[in-house]
Amino acid sequence: MFNTVLSIGLVLAAFCVAFTALFALSIVETRRKKTLRREATLTDGAMVFMFDDDRMVDATPAASQLMASGPRYEKTSDWGHLANMLGARFPNLTEQMGDLAELGKLTLTASDGGNRIKAEWRDGLARIELVDLEGGSSAMPMDRLGFEAMQHELNCLRATAQHVPLMVWRENQQGVITWANRAYLDMATSAMDPDDIAAWPPKQIFEHAHLTDASELDQPRRVAVQLHDDDTRHWFDLHAVQAGDETLFTAVPADKVVHAESTLSEFVTTLTKTFAHLPIGLAIFDRKRQLTLFNPALTDLVTLPIDFLVGKPRLFAFLDRLREKRMMPEPKDYMSWRQQMSDLEAAAVNGTYEETWALPTGQTYRVTGRPHPDGAVAFLFEDITAEISLTRRFRAELEMGQSALDSFGDAVAIFSAGGVLSMSNKAYDQLWGNDPSISLADVNLGDAISTWRQTSMETPVWNQLKEFVATNGKRTEWSARVNLRDGRVLEAQFVPMVRGATMARFHLLDALPQFGALDIDRLPAEA
Repeated sequence: MFNTVLSIGLVLAAFCVAFTALFALSIVETRRKKTLRREATLTDGAMVFMFDDDRMVDATPAASQLMASGPRYEKTSDWGHLANMLGARFPNLTEQMGDLAELGKLTLTASDGGNRIKAEWRDGLARIELVDLEGGSSAMPMDRLGFEAMQHELNCLRATAQHVPLMVWRENQQGVITWANRAYLDMATSAMDPDDIAAWPPKQIFEHAHLTDASELDQPRRVAVQLHDDDTRHWFDLHAVQAGDETLFTAVPADKVVHAESTLSEFVTTLTKTFAHLPIGLAIFDRKRQLTLFNPALTDLVTLPIDFLVGKPRLFAFLDRLREKRMMPEPKDYMSWRQQMSDLEAAAVNGTYEETWALPTGQTYRVTGRPHPDGAVAFLFEDITAEISLTRRFRAELEMGQSALDSFGDAVAIFSAGGVLSMSNKAYDQLWGNDPSISLADVNLGDAISTWRQTSMETPVWNQLKEFVATNGKRTEWSARVNLRDGRVLEAQFVPMVRGATMARFHLLDALPQFGALDIDRLPAEA
C-alpha cells in the first residue's frame, strides 16, 4: 500500500515539474514574440532584421520589402540571401558577423560610406539594423513616379542578367565575389556536395591566376574547368572589364569551339600527312591568290626554293618563277604568256583547267586546276613522263606491228577471246573490200563473217570458225579452202593465240582444187 502511494506521488510530482517547465517556456516564448513585435513597432520605418542563426524570424516592413526585392537562389538561406544583396557594399559581411555572439555589439560601415549596419546579440537572436547615413534612416524620400521608373529598369536589368546563358560575376580588388548571375550560381551549386547549403560569397569556379591573366590580356583567355564528380573538362573563354573599383568577368562556354578546333586540327594533320606522302605536287592559293598550302612533292617537282614557297607568293609570282626555272612550256612572247596565265586562272576557278606541259627539260607534267571553297583555287602538278614514254613506246610497238602485218601478202585478221576484231592488214581490206579501221563501233566475228559470205560461196567453214573461237581450253590450228564467187580459191588458216585470241589468215591460190570448195581432210578434229 505504501509503495502504491509512493508511485502515485512520484508521477504527480513529475507531472507538476513538466507542467511548470512548459508554462515557463510559453511565458518566455510569449515575451520573445512580444519583444519582436515591440522591436518592429519601435523601429517602424527602419530596416531591422531578426535572425536565429541563418533563419530570419522577424523583420520590419521595410526590411521584408528589401528581402522580397532581391533575386532568391536555390539552396540559399535567409542570411545568405541578405549577405548576397549587401555584399557589394559590405565586403566580408558573413565573416565579420561570425563574431557578433562573442562581442555582443557590432557596427559596420559600407565601403562607399553611405550605409551602416548596427548589430546586437539579444537572447540568442541577432538584431541587425541597416541605417542610411545620408538620410539618417532607412526610408529615403523619393518621387513615386521616379521610384517606379527606377524599379522597372532595375527589374529589366536584373531579369536580363539572370537569364543570360553566360556566367557573369563581379569581384572587388581583394578577389572576393560581390555579385553573380544565376548561371554562375547554378554552376557553383553543381560543384557543391548535395548536403551543403549555399553560402555567400559563392564558390570560386575559376582559379585566381586565370582571372588575373584574363584581366591583364587584351584577348580573352581560354581555360578548362573540371567540376566535382565530372570527368569532362569544360572550356570557357574568360573576358574581363574594369567597372569602377571592381572587375566584371564573363565566361563564355567554348566546349563546341574547342571540339570543332580539335576536329579541324586532327583533320588538317591527317591531310598534311596524306599530302606529305602524295607523289602529286599540290599548291593551294586563297581568294587573294596567295599560296597558303603546299606539300613536299611540289618542291621536288617544280624545284622552287622552300623559303620562296613559305613566303606565300602570289599566283603570278609563282608562275613567273616557274617560267624562270623553265618548269613550264616556253612561251612565244611575254604578253601572250601573261594572257595565257590569266586564262589559266579563270579556267581553274571554273574547274575546267587541265593541260599537259611538255617542259624543255624533256619532262612532261599534267597540271590541273580545281576551285576550292571561299574563292580559293588548287593546282595539281603530276609528273607523267614515264606514262607518256610508256604510251609512246606502246604506240610505236602498235605501229610497228601494224606495219609488219601490212607487209604480208596474205590477208590477216586477229580476233580477241570475245570475238572482237583487234587488228587487220591492208591485204585483208583489199580481199574483202572492207576496212574495219574506219568503223567507230567494234567489229565482231559475226560482222566479219557476214562480210565474208557476201564474197564467198556457201561453206560450213564459217560456222566451224565460230565454234572454234568460242571454244575454251586447248585448241589446235586448222585450215580449209574456200571458193570465192569470182572463181578464185582461198586457203584459210586459223591459228590459236595467247589469251584466247584467234588469227585468221587467208592465202589466195592460183588454181581451183580438184576436191572442190572444202578440203574435209584438213578440218580440225572437232569438225
